[in-house]
Amino acid sequence: MMRITRIEPVTKTKYRVSVDEQFAFVVYKGELSRFHLKEECELTEDTYAKIKEVLLKRAKLRAMHLLNDMARTESQLRDKLKLGGYPSEITEAAIAYVKSFGYINDDAYIRNFIDSRKDKKSRREIYALLRQKGVDMNRAEEIMEEMYEEHSDQEAIRELLRKSTGTLPVQIRKKSRKYMDIWCGKDFVTKISVK
Repeated sequence: MMRITRIEPVTKTKYRVSVDEQFAFVVYKGELSRFHLKEECELTEDTYAKIKEVLLKRAKLRAMHLLNDMARTESQLRDKLKLGGYPSEITEAAIAYVKSFGYINDDAYIRNFIDSRKDKKSRREIYALLRQKGVDMNRAEEIMEEMYEEHSDQEAIRELLRKSTGTLPVQIRKKSRKYMDIWCGKDFVTKISVK
């Protein structure tokens, strides 16, 4: 038997429940009375199984809602669900559920991310942004090598020049040192000549 050791409010309608001095789950106020949850009361296996069913259904819906708003990596979705107070067992089951429908695909996410930024950012900048997203960096590197061609850095440099000067590279030869410093700071290949 498990013992409910603490019930504390998270919001006006949500409560954080601890079982045997460990965080267990977050439920709504109505579910406290529905499942007869009170501090220092026993929590039966049957009741706990019913609560987990409710939480799993809620976590699946939450995951679908989060993915409906925008594409996310598996890591981002996991963080959001944990932030919502879902136990890791429920979080993993919800992620497996959305994965089974193909709603999470980190490889596709990485490809889209690189494709949308490769003409504006250097490889190093994209790599750093992907690291923040929590993707598998070995896989990100493989995909980056597939997608990048030598001219990609040149396109990004041209875009950077247009953005910062409004001119073409030919018109700024006198200021080339300043722009080389900018390119090096963004980790563009310095051997690319200004054409």
